[in-house]
Amino acid sequence: MGDETQNSYAQSGVDYSAMDPIKVLAQKQAAQTAGNLSAFNASEIFASRGESAYVWEEADSYRSLVIEGLGTKNLVADAMRSFGDKTYYDSIAQDTVAMVVNDLIVVGALPQVVNAYFAIGDSNWMKDEQRASDLISGWAKACDLSGATWGGGETPTLKGIVNPETIDLGGSAVGIITDKKNLVLGDKLTAGDSIVLITSSGIHANGLTLARKIGEEQIEGYATKLIDGRSYGEALLTPTPIYVPIVRALQDESIDVHYMVNITGHGWRKLMRATKDLSYVIDAIPEVPTEFTFIQEKAGINAQEMYGNFNMGAGFAIYVAKSDAQKVVDIAATQGFSALIAGKVEDGPKQVIINPKNITFTSDTLEVR
Repeated sequence: MGDETQNSYAQSGVDYSAMDPIKVLAQKQAAQTAGNLSAFNASEIFASRGESAYVWEEADSYRSLVIEGLGTKNLVADAMRSFGDKTYYDSIAQDTVAMVVNDLIVVGALPQVVNAYFAIGDSNWMKDEQRASDLISGWAKACDLSGATWGGGETPTLKGIVNPETIDLGGSAVGIITDKKNLVLGDKLTAGDSIVLITSSGIHANGLTLARKIGEEQIEGYATKLIDGRSYGEALLTPTPIYVPIVRALQDESIDVHYMVNITGHGWRKLMRATKDLSYVIDAIPEVPTEFTFIQEKAGINAQEMYGNFNMGAGFAIYVAKSDAQKVVDIAATQGFSALIAGKVEDGPKQVIINPKNITFTSDTLEVR
């Protein structure tokens, strides 16, 4: 992106180029602790470091762990409360659980236990019974959608750290790969594989910092109408799908999955997250939800910046042999999800090429390992 952009993602206060090197440093330090697993007759799967979920091996299975946070999407729900009685916190709860379990499944793990983290700046936050009740019921429903039990969690009051009018939401999950052949870490990826994209429901829970900035700049704020008739706030608050049922169904049908990606922060750059030096060529893209078109227009940024930071209509990617690609689309449909065979894996340097948009992301734009 050039300096002419009015509201780039980095300018909104979230600069991945500043954060990613620290994440990599943390991974290197963390790897030095792996030997502690031997006390439990377990060992880490080193190749999982740098993936969305960490994996270790036990005698009878692989286990996996993820911890994730919602981010700032609940601030949109808080702003929308002024337009009516709806709290949206049932949807916010699903967003948070989805952030956790959709990362967990990329390695082939199915969630067993989900825990919650509800941090508040003032105990008075909990006195809004409707909002708190929606949060609790939405969390339980999202766990049911994931096939996991809600084990418990932590609800600290962090005066001076968390704004007293807000809540910081996050969670964790432990998952299991009972049949070890279902472990997915990208080692099977090869030229000729197909890339199947599962459509998103909208912005999900990534990119909200810029999205909120745009909303705050509009005369009507989040009540601003989009071309599809929805308000901007309503569109942003569409809950994130939980993609667990697709992965479970793929395993039930013995589909040999070569790789999976949860398309969150870093947008379509995530499509080259695997360690192998391969090119990921996209020839077909899903319909772009209207909120992204609105954000791009109001922010004055180009398509490269949008696809480099937002999901742009594709929430999850599954890489399989070409012969299995249509099966993945059909299985996704049985679980209520729309999918398309979007492209292919080719020999070449690590890069993502989005032909319909004439966009190329090179490997140096994704530094998560």
